[in-house]
Amino acid sequence: MEERRFCIGYALAPKKRHSFIQDSLVSLAASRGIDLVRIDTERPLLDQGPFDCILHKFYGEDWRKQLVEFRVKNPNAFILDSPDSIERLHNRISMLQVVSELKIENPDESFGIPKQIVIYDKETLFDRQAWEGLKFPVIAKPLVADGSAKSHKMALVFNHDCLNKLKPPIVLQEFVNHGGVIFKVYVVGQYVKCVKRKSLPDEPEAKLGNVDGLLSFSQVSNMTPREKIDDKYYKMMQLDDTEMPPLSFITDIARGLQRSMNLNLFNFDVIRDSKIGTRYLIIDINYFPGYAKMPGYEKVLTDFFCDLAQKKEALNNADKKKDVEDKIGCDQETRKIGSDEDGGGQSVDREKKETTVQD
Repeated sequence: MEERRFCIGYALAPKKRHSFIQDSLVSLAASRGIDLVRIDTERPLLDQGPFDCILHKFYGEDWRKQLVEFRVKNPNAFILDSPDSIERLHNRISMLQVVSELKIENPDESFGIPKQIVIYDKETLFDRQAWEGLKFPVIAKPLVADGSAKSHKMALVFNHDCLNKLKPPIVLQEFVNHGGVIFKVYVVGQYVKCVKRKSLPDEPEAKLGNVDGLLSFSQVSNMTPREKIDDKYYKMMQLDDTEMPPLSFITDIARGLQRSMNLNLFNFDVIRDSKIGTRYLIIDINYFPGYAKMPGYEKVLTDFFCDLAQKKEALNNADKKKDVEDKIGCDQETRKIGSDEDGGGQSVDREKKETTVQD
């Protein structure tokens, strides 16, 4: 009998599909019994498959409704990940609230988030009282973080003079000197990988005398040469000289976030406070990030898929066992009832006969 293969249907936007679904991943997964099959989002989900797992980064009420229907029809299938869990990361305030809720005991390192405020309108933007406790420079980020190009448009703001260039709703996050290095932590199920990337330089190296008082950029770790504040700074900087944060500490944070957010696929960005070398700040969390940038991502994802396949098999076997037990139990109960009916009927009949005789 041919071994049953584990089928993963994926629903991804074209750009995400091209970066993530590479031949190297598809081939490795296939060699281990995992089939990656594209979902046609123009057709009803229930008309496709069958799928053991849905892997998606696709949005909209119709899609959400289809996932609910799929879950009802396929209770043992996996959905990576729940739309409700993902939605929390679409707001830059709610995404970091989970960090404040984490309870991790570590005597050597501490963690948190930078000071930040949310600005919903222009009036609040120019209200000095709203800025109480927040000092320049600040990083202005769109409040909505839905993965679109617009949601990645940020700005380093040096003073009040350029606030009129910002468009609320936005989050203003206090800039913290961090040695020009950002740590990106990738999470795939139980797997945690931390890598380092170049980031914005510390404040002394920045051109605080910028005429505009504002520096626009996209993702901090993916800045183009035009976006870099000081190209000489980047050429001089050697990432190899930067010490990685303790992996056990980072893993504890990753596990805590995973439990709190109920997500399997995400990454978070961490910086180390230059003033307090053991203080780490989480500045961003992303669902289903660019895993192809992570070294050896094919094996990591394939291992994760294989773990899912084993869990699915265990669930199916448990259901089969339960069905068998229920059937055995039902048969035993049927035999018992039949026996009672036979014996009981005779007794009742005898009682009736005896009663008649007595009458």
